[in-house]
Amino acid sequence: MVSEDLVRQLMPIAFRGTGKADGEGKVREWWELLGNKRLIATTDRISAFDRVLAAVPFKGQVLNELSAFWFRRTEDIIANHLLSLPDPNCSVVEETRPLPIEVVVRGYITGVTSTALWRRYELGERIIYGQRFPEGMRKNEKLPHPVITPTTKGGPSGHDERLEPREVVEKGYLDAAIWNDVQDAAFALFSRGTDCAKHAGLILVDTKYEFGIAPDDSLMLIDEVHTPDSSRFWLASSYEERFEAGLEPESRDKEFVRLFYSELGYLGDGDIPNLPASVWIRTSLLYQELYEKLTGLAFVPCSYPAEERIMRIVGELKEKERSSEDIR
Repeated sequence: MVSEDLVRQLMPIAFRGTGKADGEGKVREWWELLGNKRLIATTDRISAFDRVLAAVPFKGQVLNELSAFWFRRTEDIIANHLLSLPDPNCSVVEETRPLPIEVVVRGYITGVTSTALWRRYELGERIIYGQRFPEGMRKNEKLPHPVITPTTKGGPSGHDERLEPREVVEKGYLDAAIWNDVQDAAFALFSRGTDCAKHAGLILVDTKYEFGIAPDDSLMLIDEVHTPDSSRFWLASSYEERFEAGLEPESRDKEFVRLFYSELGYLGDGDIPNLPASVWIRTSLLYQELYEKLTGLAFVPCSYPAEERIMRIVGELKEKERSSEDIR
């Protein structure tokens, strides 16, 4: 893990993107490659409540390298789109047709976003995502068994829209056979992640999976897996004591940031409040700590500024494509 001082020094030049990609989302940008491939660069941008909030040094590297770790650890469960990692922030992946559904598996009732179980329960709902929850539950309580809570990808409101599992088929998002395969894969991935997290002294609380259809029509895991952006992780050693005391668990994920905003009354609407630099520095260190706990590897920091090395990778890949075309 790098020092707090280094993170502070790099804050002004955290990787916000090259601005030269073929396309971009809230956190990633990408370039189309020949042979049904894509180069994805994971930036340091951090988003929550469907808004980009800031940029945090080394965040993109953690997401990229940790996803690669999990893709390799889960390829016996389901194939994934990862082909190579040419840079700490970059992955070359196989192109797929992304499914229009995000699949969230939850093992605990928690969360402050509009789609989170605890947020809905706190508002008085007892049937959430088509599943009944009893009276008297407490925030951060473990569920009797994991549940799947699907959402659309940015519905009419621009935000993820909640669905009941049956509605995925009933509303025509997926056919029944694919949806069954997706659910089976999601539960198996969550079980694998739970076991690995336990060995690292962590609790995998909930996580989001995305899937796509490969050119051969097979189901494929895509995007990111068990990262601090897509998942909640708590320290196992202090969970019980803090739960009984009514305290928030010690998180090692983006919930650390969400809670800061929530305490300021911000849940995604209106102007984004400013948070002190110390919050973003702490976020970087938490992400690195999670990487080391889960992988058992020392975090080896990438170089900054990032734009130059990433555009060099883009140039090298494009040059290889041109050379291949010339040979043909």
